[in-house]
Amino acid sequence: MKTTIFGILQRTGRSFMLPIALLPVAGLLLGIGASFTNQTTIDSYGLESLLGAGTTLHALLTVMKSSGGIIFANLPVIFAIGVALGMAKKEKEVAAISGAIGFLVMHATINAMLDINNLLTPGVLPEGSLGMTLGINSLQMGVFGGVIAGLGVAALHNRFYRIELPTTFSFFGGTRFIPIISAVTFLCVGILMFFIWPTIQRGILHIGDLVNSAGYAGTFLYGLMERALIPFGLHHVFAMPFLQTGLGGTHLIDGVAVSGATNIFFAELASPHTQIFSVDATRFMAGKFPFYMFGIPGAALAIYHTARPEKRKLVLGLLLSATLTAILTGITEPIEFSFLFAAPLLYVMHCVLAGLSFMLCHIFNVGVGQTFSGSLIDFILFGVMQGNAKTHWINAILIGIPLFPIYYFTFRFAITHFNFKTPGREDDSQETKLYTRKDLEARDKQSVSSHKANSDEVSALILNGLGGEANISDLDCCATRLRITVVDENLVDDAMLKASGAKGVIRKGNGIQVIYGPHVTLIKSSLEDCLDSAH
Repeated sequence: MKTTIFGILQRTGRSFMLPIALLPVAGLLLGIGASFTNQTTIDSYGLESLLGAGTTLHALLTVMKSSGGIIFANLPVIFAIGVALGMAKKEKEVAAISGAIGFLVMHATINAMLDINNLLTPGVLPEGSLGMTLGINSLQMGVFGGVIAGLGVAALHNRFYRIELPTTFSFFGGTRFIPIISAVTFLCVGILMFFIWPTIQRGILHIGDLVNSAGYAGTFLYGLMERALIPFGLHHVFAMPFLQTGLGGTHLIDGVAVSGATNIFFAELASPHTQIFSVDATRFMAGKFPFYMFGIPGAALAIYHTARPEKRKLVLGLLLSATLTAILTGITEPIEFSFLFAAPLLYVMHCVLAGLSFMLCHIFNVGVGQTFSGSLIDFILFGVMQGNAKTHWINAILIGIPLFPIYYFTFRFAITHFNFKTPGREDDSQETKLYTRKDLEARDKQSVSSHKANSDEVSALILNGLGGEANISDLDCCATRLRITVVDENLVDDAMLKASGAKGVIRKGNGIQVIYGPHVTLIKSSLEDCLDSAH
């Protein structure tokens, strides 16, 4: 049972990645557009002649602001499509369009039920209960509505996409049956949601109130859990409700009820009336910046200084690359997994310090938001450029500065005291690396088509490490890791997977996660080509 639940959560978490991957681009468009069309910013820097109303740049920035804002405004349907696509095992394009159909039918049904019961009149339902979804006045379900539609459609799709109907109806069999059954099913789901969602909505808001009432302790626990779940790949499942639903709070912005920490921040960013960003929302985001920009570099320096002298040059290159990736892109797994498997205690310390960073940012009112991750780009765009009066971004720097020595000295003491085999301290029989592919490339230097040969070699290693093609039930990836469901976990060979360049392997029953880093999508594509060519 535990294995099954983990497998479902693993696939659900990775299905969130496609819609979540849109957020950085949407955030950049909205952030740049909103920042430089804000009249206060224009007046403060004397840019009226360059960016004032009527100028070409003002028009371009207004378009950018609108194009970014529309993505945040329609995240529910994007999640419906993305989750259905990510959870489907085959014929994913059919699942995607069926996800949209299910979502639309569900909300149209809810709208009809509200109309029949005369509940669309303003003031009849509590404020914030209703919201416009693609022009449909429906119950305010937010991203939860999209996830419900996506998961439901994916379940129908995986069960019925090969269905054979009687000869008379055979045209509607196979994948053509999925949009049909989705529409019928979500008509029923819409009726059901009309009756039960108001209760669910009250429950969500109540839990959100409990989280808020927990104050700084609640923020610390959130930060600690968000880091602690990364090794299991479940951090997206944990964080998404706080970032995208009423669990992260509900605010009235320019007369519109907005739920979810990320949505609240970007609604405030787009609003010309925002004087200061809500810390009640940014408490779930701002805490990343101090330990991303200061703590992780401190940990990396400790690992470098405790490496054996003859291996420091090699370790420096590996750690520098991983640290820059963490700071510039907000992808921390390459550096975190460099010590997670060698020294789990260091990762526990890291989780506690991360929770402390979140709590301190809440205490000192840091109002800096983020898109996909807490990168330096996000910090500049959504913190520095918005002004210290609105975001208190300087406090994040002041919190981060002492985090650097705290990380450095605690990591250095623990590594030397417990003799942890972090990079550069391995036994002579072990190679020092954050698992690169140079060793695989060296084997094929004489080949004219070395890149293709290396890709094939890596794919072959991965395929063999997973127990062969017949042992792979499902294959996908998230930002940094392959996520595979296998038939028999005993056939999986961790050593062979690490020989392919993996930074680590996480097992949970039949759910296997192989960590490679940000280039994992290329590895997945090559592996899929290898599987296709085997047929």
